[in-house]
Amino acid sequence: MEKSVMVVGVDDSEHGFYALEWTLQHFFSPSPENSPFKLVVVHAKPSPVSAVGLVGPGSVEVIPIVDKDLKRIAAGVIDKAKEICAAKSVKDVVFEVVDGDARNVLCEAVEKHHASVLVVGSHGYGAIKRAVLGSVSDYCAHHAHCSVMIVKKPKIKH
Repeated sequence: MEKSVMVVGVDDSEHGFYALEWTLQHFFSPSPENSPFKLVVVHAKPSPVSAVGLVGPGSVEVIPIVDKDLKRIAAGVIDKAKEICAAKSVKDVVFEVVDGDARNVLCEAVEKHHASVLVVGSHGYGAIKRAVLGSVSDYCAHHAHCSVMIVKKPKIKH
């Protein structure tokens, strides 16, 4: 019997890594044959043009520098995701870095891998920040063609 696919979206935030750790703790065991899912970890690398935000005089020189930095960040995200998986003894994992907006990249990864579950972290933005930046989890909940689990990092109460 073929396993269902679970896609986990990670970014360079503590929220994304927490979602991965939570998912591994709750759905994966150290022995791969006991896990009901095949795991695919996806990081969306923004384009340098979208990261710079504008194109104009001087952008030709800046874009390669920004692209190099975005590639370095993406490699770091995947390295940390690999460390988290190794620490939980989860070895049967596919790691992908895909260029594009996280909303589209994650929904496309669901289609590509025929995933039955998409896991994303929640940054916990307020209404204004969410309206300005957009919510990846909200978009995916409405557009992904599978179940979407939004993992929230618990807030520490004082």
